[in-house]
Amino acid sequence: MAALATVDERLVRVLTAVIPHFDFSVLEGHRGEVAQTAAFEAGLSQKLWPEGTHNSLPSTAADVAPYPIDWNDTEAFIYLAGFIVGVGAVMGYRIRAGADWDGDRQMDDETFRDLGHVEILD
Repeated sequence: MAALATVDERLVRVLTAVIPHFDFSVLEGHRGEVAQTAAFEAGLSQKLWPEGTHNSLPSTAADVAPYPIDWNDTEAFIYLAGFIVGVGAVMGYRIRAGADWDGDRQMDDETFRDLGHVEILD
């Protein structure tokens, strides 16, 4: 709940609508300079502070994980991302997922995959 409190209210509405249908955890919303630098240096982000979508407050991005968390279950992450994108579309929001940055529904054409990342566009 603490991470969700740092996320843009539109994305919060989408995530709140998803949770009764798909159990997941919100791992991170806003990311400060130290955390963004650490994520970049660890190869978990391609953006330096303050260019990341996690860097605004409220954050226009959230990192989520299907529950129970199994980092090796990539299919569960992709399924969750698709669920979030779909619910967002029904609610009138454009959501981009780190499993499909270009939004072409092809998961194998991405050079950088961030399966837990979702962000609101516009």
